[in-house]
Amino acid sequence: MQALPVPLMAATNHLLGQAAWARAKLTPFAGHAAQIKLPPFEAAFLIGEDGYISSPTPEAALEVSISLPAATPLLALQGKDAVMRAARIEGSAEFAEALGFVIRNLRWDAEEDLSKVVGDIAAHRIVAGTREFAAWQQQAAQSLAENLAEYFTEEQPLIARRSDIGHFSSEIDRLRDDVARLEKRVQRLT
Repeated sequence: MQALPVPLMAATNHLLGQAAWARAKLTPFAGHAAQIKLPPFEAAFLIGEDGYISSPTPEAALEVSISLPAATPLLALQGKDAVMRAARIEGSAEFAEALGFVIRNLRWDAEEDLSKVVGDIAAHRIVAGTREFAAWQQQAAQSLAENLAEYFTEEQPLIARRSDIGHFSSEIDRLRDDVARLEKRVQRLT
């Protein structure tokens, strides 16, 4: 059973160090092991007495398996929720629920880490500026998508509008009914 890579384990433990609630949620499962599968990689970890994760011991039995699809890196661009929807979790229900809750809700407090380097005020401003920039980028991407959709439906009709598709479908249904009625009339004549 291969352990999680050391940098990933250190980063996870750093996040757990910032979240006492997460460690408290995992502490009842001390000594329990879990495995993460992301083809072609598989790695396992063990919950420690203090709620942090460590390398599994050879005698530790895997109690939960978290299988992620190969497209997980692309799903991660859509957010943590998209990854969690695609994950398949098997094993101990209580342990799996606790792990899922921690994974869904664990957040990096970047401002806290940055404040140790540049001070509280500068860290707050940097993080706030980064959030505003990310929101602006997201809004710009959404506006671009909406503009492209409008262009391809209105100005260069390569994509059909929903109302046009509905109208076309109702016309097809009406034509089918008319053909069925015509068929019945032809059958009566013969």
